[in-house]
Amino acid sequence: MGCSNTMTQKQLFARYGKDLKPGRLEWIGLRPGRKQAMWVVDEAQALAGLGLEGDHRCAKTPGSARQITLISSEFISLIETYTGIEQIDPSLLRRNLVVSGINLNALRHQTFSIDAAVFEATALCHPCVRMNQALGQGGAASMLGYGGLCARILESGLVRLGDQLKPLASS
Repeated sequence: MGCSNTMTQKQLFARYGKDLKPGRLEWIGLRPGRKQAMWVVDEAQALAGLGLEGDHRCAKTPGSARQITLISSEFISLIETYTGIEQIDPSLLRRNLVVSGINLNALRHQTFSIDAAVFEATALCHPCVRMNQALGQGGAASMLGYGGLCARILESGLVRLGDQLKPLASS
C-alpha cells in the first residue's frame, strides 16, 4: 500500500500506533488564573471531565475538549531554534504538561495514559498572539505546527514527573 491522503488519523494510528514507544512526563504546570504566573509542580491530580486540580480550566467548562494541554520537549527545542531563544521556560508556553520521547502529533484523536489517568487528545493546541509577547515578535509563527495538543481527561489519576505516557490501543 502506498501513501494515501484519504487515511484518517485513527486509521494511521491503527496502522502505526503500536510502534510508538512510551514517552515520559518531564514538567507539570498549573495556571491558577487567566494570565497569572504558572505554578510548577511535581505531581497533579487529573480529574475526569474537568482538568488538573488547581488549574483554572478545571473549574471552567466541564466536559471541554481542552481540559489540559501538552507539548513535547522536542517541539520546545524546535521553537527555540525558530525564535533564536537559547532556552525557553515551559511556563512561557502556557501548556500544562511537557513530555519527551514520543511523537506527540501521532497521538491526535487518540487515547493515552499517564500512570492511572487516561486522556483523549482532542485537537492541536494552536498558539495565540500572546506568544508574541512571551517569545518576541514571531513567537506565535514559530509555534505553528508545534504548539502541542489539547486533551480531555477520561479517567482520573495522579500524574507525576517521570511517569510514562503510553498510547492505548484504538478501539
